Amino acid sequence: MYHNCRPLSISIIAVGAFSDYFAIDRIKGKAEITNAEILSLNPGLLNPIDRWALNQNTSNITLFSKLSDNFQIPVFMLPGLLLFDKHIKKEWLDILLMYVEGHIVTFTFYNYSWLGPTFQNKYRPITYYTNLPMNERTTGNNRNSFYSGHDASVTYASFFAAKVYCDYHPNIGIGNKLLLYAAATVPSIIEGYFRVRALAHFPSDVAVGYSLGAIIGVTLPELHRIKNKNISLAFVSSGGAAGLGLLYNIPHPPSRTL
Repeated sequence: MYHNCRPLSISIIAVGAFSDYFAIDRIKGKAEITNAEILSLNPGLLNPIDRWALNQNTSNITLFSKLSDNFQIPVFMLPGLLLFDKHIKKEWLDILLMYVEGHIVTFTFYNYSWLGPTFQNKYRPITYYTNLPMNERTTGNNRNSFYSGHDASVTYASFFAAKVYCDYHPNIGIGNKLLLYAAATVPSIIEGYFRVRALAHFPSDVAVGYSLGAIIGVTLPELHRIKNKNISLAFVSSGGAAGLGLLYNIPHPPSRTL
């Protein structure tokens, strides 16, 4: 079903994990938010949907923060249920490598893309709450509201499971496929709710994380279905920038002897 170059997948996982390890320290180590920045915050500039994040019970933020962290664990294990399928378990190693590879791609996109906190410095909702101690509002990590990496990872896991199951069971019908993908949105909604209640993200941050996680969860397995020796997935660099990309090797016609 899927075409997987194991050495390439292992290389992507290793290089991505190594680079992401250092990215997290950099992202969480941003400069503290100054008092002047805090005083300049204007909730009126937020869109009506995001303002919902500014009307939460602050006594529950620790609870919801723990819930959002712990909820990821069973969702990340969800694709393991695929191994109980007699058709899928025959290729369990390739499925596992592909799944981990997708997590690395999702995390790397969060850490290094223009949309992620390396380039964005959006304040988290907690910074707007005047009833909270100033030291909880001014930490540098509160510059990392956009976008929700938690929700991106959870959505990737659930959509990956739905995509792989549908690929191995193409005859289940469009209705059942739609139900599977609808079910795949449930963990994302729950995780997003927890993150907003934890004052870690606005609804728009969650929506972007959901969208990117869903795209990667569906696209990555689809790329592995391409059976063409001239197409490969690899780390590429150009002009001082590096990232994950698709390579197409133009086939040369065989030489002719006259």
